[in-house]
Amino acid sequence: MAKEELKLRALVAPTETVIVSAYDGSGKADACTLAFYMVSSHVPPCVTVAINATQKRKTLQSILQSKAFVLGFPGADQVSEADYLGSETGYSADKLKNVGFTVSEACTVHAPIINELRLSLECELVHNVTVGSHMQLTGQVKRILADESILNDKARVLLDKLNPLIYDEEQGQYLTIGKKAGDAFRAGLEMKKAFRAESGGR
Repeated sequence: MAKEELKLRALVAPTETVIVSAYDGSGKADACTLAFYMVSSHVPPCVTVAINATQKRKTLQSILQSKAFVLGFPGADQVSEADYLGSETGYSADKLKNVGFTVSEACTVHAPIINELRLSLECELVHNVTVGSHMQLTGQVKRILADESILNDKARVLLDKLNPLIYDEEQGQYLTIGKKAGDAFRAGLEMKKAFRAESGGR
């Protein structure tokens, strides 16, 4: 299969779109949309986001001051609001007010929950480090708040109900999740069993 060498860059496509919110020094809520996000630990539960530190980012400064943030997951029906929150600066506009989002105080950390987002993680900032152009912020998840409409009968999030935004940096577009491709920890298990059987169980 032919290969082509690409221009050197950080490939982040596809990745889930998230909105981080925090209070500034005066207690005003601000938020920004990010595509640099990942789960970074199961025990304790932690998530990591990265915010461009070479530009003037109000939400970044708010998180560093308050040592807390809320990570929210916008749905595909909120693409305009999410894109705006990532395009405008909190130094120039009341972004949350402009898009009609309201906030409530988180229960476990000093940070604002965006009420209109159907899934939110209350996070305490436990680590930050600058890597190149971005500062990586790791938050320990202290509380998860989800709308009942996106949960199954076992209180697990249904991604098709959340309908999260997937950011495709290569094409500069937002996508939604597609159809199921397979069962995690099962498809590979069948191959593992087959290979071990071929090798006599070793």
